[in-house]
Amino acid sequence: MDARIWSLAWLALAAACDGGAAESRRDVEPPEARYPVTINTPRVLEGLPVGPLDVSGRPTVVACGTCHEPGEQREFPESTGEIGAPHAGLSLRHGELPCASCHAQSDRSELHLADGTDIPLTDALRLCAQCHGPQYRDYRHGAHGGMRGHWDLSRGPRERNHCVACHDPHAPAFGQFEPVAGPRDRFTGAAAPHGDAHD
Repeated sequence: MDARIWSLAWLALAAACDGGAAESRRDVEPPEARYPVTINTPRVLEGLPVGPLDVSGRPTVVACGTCHEPGEQREFPESTGEIGAPHAGLSLRHGELPCASCHAQSDRSELHLADGTDIPLTDALRLCAQCHGPQYRDYRHGAHGGMRGHWDLSRGPRERNHCVACHDPHAPAFGQFEPVAGPRDRFTGAAAPHGDAHD
């Protein structure tokens, strides 16, 4: 092996090893972290939003166990056309996945991971992370999912949104929408025109 190829191979190996070490270091909160990271979990993970709005203006949420008993052996529908009330009208556009890909067969108030482990609806973030690795990596590092608060947890707390705060779990892709106007130029005071905010 000539020296040039050997040095390129060595650099690639060193970068791969260092990249792995850096990834694991970033996943661990620093020892000086004094403040918590809070994940805002939407009420939809508590059950089905139905009926009139409550006093805070949000839909009333009915727990899955209100209608579905744990251990019931009713099969999941094969298509959204077979879904009855109160789930009628549900749009399922999450790839080619059927209901049973995510929802636990034995307890409708739970989800299940790829290895068959049942988890509560409120732990849906773990389920999403199984298939959406790059988005979850970006989420962990603050580049996806919205974040408020402090990057430095020794200075203050941090808040993040849960996946389903922005994405409908049954149809997660965003539709097309008109972007908001760009930020104001701090020197001229003029707003950037649509579509030029990042140019």
